[in-house]
Amino acid sequence: MNETVEMIIDGKPLVLPTVTGSEGEVGIDISSLRNKTGCITLDPAYGNTGACESAVTFIDGELGILRYRGYDIAELAEKSTFIETSYLIIYGELPTRAQLTEFSNLLSENQMLHEGMRFHFEGFPSTAHPMAILSSMINAASSYHPNIISKREERFPYHAARLISQVRTIAAFSYRKAHGLPAIYPKSNLKYTANFLHMMFSLPNEDCELKPEIVKALDLIFLLHADHEQNCSTSTVRMVASSKANLFASAAAGVCALWGPLHGGANQAVLEMLEEIHQEGDDGSKFLNEVKNKIGNRKLMGFGHRVYKNFDPRAVIIKNQCDKVLAQLHKSDPLLDIAKKLEEIALNDDYFISRKLYPNVDFYSGIIMRAIGIPLDMFTVMFAIGRMPGWIANYKEVMEDPDGRIARPRQIYTGPTQRSYAALETR
Repeated sequence: MNETVEMIIDGKPLVLPTVTGSEGEVGIDISSLRNKTGCITLDPAYGNTGACESAVTFIDGELGILRYRGYDIAELAEKSTFIETSYLIIYGELPTRAQLTEFSNLLSENQMLHEGMRFHFEGFPSTAHPMAILSSMINAASSYHPNIISKREERFPYHAARLISQVRTIAAFSYRKAHGLPAIYPKSNLKYTANFLHMMFSLPNEDCELKPEIVKALDLIFLLHADHEQNCSTSTVRMVASSKANLFASAAAGVCALWGPLHGGANQAVLEMLEEIHQEGDDGSKFLNEVKNKIGNRKLMGFGHRVYKNFDPRAVIIKNQCDKVLAQLHKSDPLLDIAKKLEEIALNDDYFISRKLYPNVDFYSGIIMRAIGIPLDMFTVMFAIGRMPGWIANYKEVMEDPDGRIARPRQIYTGPTQRSYAALETR
């Protein structure tokens, strides 16, 4: 039986129903608040507002829990792959062998871009940011498949597979374009993540070496970023989808939201911090001392998390893979040495421990991507590739909601009250 809460507004009692989630979360349903009272709620940044009901991802920030469709992230990271997890996130259940084969075949069939899109890439200047290219080209790709708009529901599995597959091809092409390199086409005999590395780093006359630990590390980064509840970009996708925009347009909007440095740019900020420390001839010790003593407005990037109050479960998983990658590559890099020093100090210093400033997933993913050779301006693109299944799943929920309405937030107006127009000569 549904519970209710009673409150007093303007001296009058108001009874509102509550909604209880499958993990015990309780929300107060205020959808009738304005009709009953004339009031609305004000919640800047939506920190206390549930904008939807969703069955995709559960997070408990206090306990450090992250689950996709009920499956713990640690178990998926150990036993699954990005593609299998993508199917789970989008369709709600782990695939059978036949379903996974069919899904993988759809990805392979749709990984090539229409050759006409080559001309779109040529239109971007060499200085174009890969995220600008990514969002533009996702929209452009939809132009070559008109049934994305006209037959979106019945063709959804094809559209979803096409988007997951082609976003990786677009990303690799944008990297090659920015570095003056010829485009490398995908190979049907390579799996998803290995194929992406092939398109990034192979040469026309020589395929790059695909080391298992490197492929595993990047696949793990994609998997750990596949969804994360109602963050800025996912909420953007849902809002755009509520207007009944097509899947590609909604995903392109998600890319633009992710581009912001406060969202998808977090792992890039980690490397920028490490570069700053290196330029000052520091091994990280001086920097952390200045952070502790609030000297010079130093900001420690890649530590702590807005949602996770004790530890980021993704960071625990990716740290092990990070250690394996660095051990295999035997890479000499002063920035990676600084990162190890920061990690060592922060994990053993009472100042950081007491404030729960632990290395998060952005810290380790940034280190791995630098070690692999992915340039800094591609970091957020990696995030977008990984997050695509989550965006698609949330889009699907919006489209399948029989009671769904176009998103239309309210506001509290703080501008001038009514005033009269003044003629130009009197102003």
